[in-house]
Amino acid sequence: MATAAARRHFQLGSNVTDTWPLAIGLAVLAIPTAVSLATQTWSREDGAQGPLILATGGWLLWRQLPAMRAGAVPGSSWAVAALLLPSLGLYVAGRAFDFVTLEAAGLYGVGLAVLQANFGSRTLLKVWFPLLYLAFAIPPPSSLIDHLTAPLKHFAAFVTTDGLRLFGLPISREGVTILIAQYQLLVEDACSGMNSLMGLTAISLLYIYLMRRASPVYALLLSVLVIPIAILANIVRIVVIVLVTYAFGDSVGQSFIHVAAGLFLFTTALLLVFALDNALSAGLSKLGIRL
Repeated sequence: MATAAARRHFQLGSNVTDTWPLAIGLAVLAIPTAVSLATQTWSREDGAQGPLILATGGWLLWRQLPAMRAGAVPGSSWAVAALLLPSLGLYVAGRAFDFVTLEAAGLYGVGLAVLQANFGSRTLLKVWFPLLYLAFAIPPPSSLIDHLTAPLKHFAAFVTTDGLRLFGLPISREGVTILIAQYQLLVEDACSGMNSLMGLTAISLLYIYLMRRASPVYALLLSVLVIPIAILANIVRIVVIVLVTYAFGDSVGQSFIHVAAGLFLFTTALLLVFALDNALSAGLSKLGIRL
C-alpha cells in the first residue's frame, strides 16, 4: 500500500501537479497586465466594467472551489502545455507591441493552464460559466470597437436629431456631430451603445446563472435581446445631454450630469433586462417550455 501511494505521488508529481511555479508565474504576469488595464482600459467609460467582472468572476470560482477540489484530477502535461505555450506567446506579443487585448487574452490562457494543471479538464467543464464570464474582462481591440460603433453612432445621432426636430428644436447633424443652437456635441464611442452592451451582457448572464440556472439557449436569447435595450438606453442618454446643453449651456451638459446620466440609464437598462427576463420566462412557462 505504501509503495502504491509512493508511486502515485511520483506519477502525480511528474504530471505537473506541483503547480506552485505556474501559480507564481501567473501572479508575476498578472501585475503588469493589471497596471496596463488600469491605465488604458479601466480608466475609460467603455472599460469600467472590467474590475467588476473580475471581482464577481473570482467570487463565482471561489464558490465552486470545494466542488472543484472534490473532483480534482490533475491535468496531463501535454494538455497544460497546449494551453500554456500559445498563451505565453500571446502575452509576450501583447507586451512587446503594447496590445492590451493580446496581453489580457494571454494572461487568461495562462490562468486556464494553471487551473487545468490543478483540477483537470472534466472539472473545468463543470465550472464553464465562471470561466466564460471572466473572458468578458478581456478588452476587445479598439479597431473592432471603432468598426462596430461607427454605424451605431450614426444611428444614435440620426434618431436624436430627427426625434427632437419633431418638437421644434433648432437641431441638425453633420455625421455624428449634433448641432443645436450654438452648441456642437460629438457622439463618441461611449455613447454608441457598445459600452452598455458589454456591461449589460455580462451582468445579465451573471443574473441568469445565479437566479435561474437557465439553459445556454435561453441565456443566448436574452443576451441577444440586451442589444436593443443597450442602444435605446444610450439614445435616451444622448437626448438628455442634448436637452440639458440646450437649456443650461455646454458647461452644465458636460459636467457631472454627463456621467450621472450614463449611470442612471445603465441602471434603468439593467432593470429593463430583469423585467424582460421575468416576462419572457413567464411566457415560456405558459407555453409549457421549461428553462
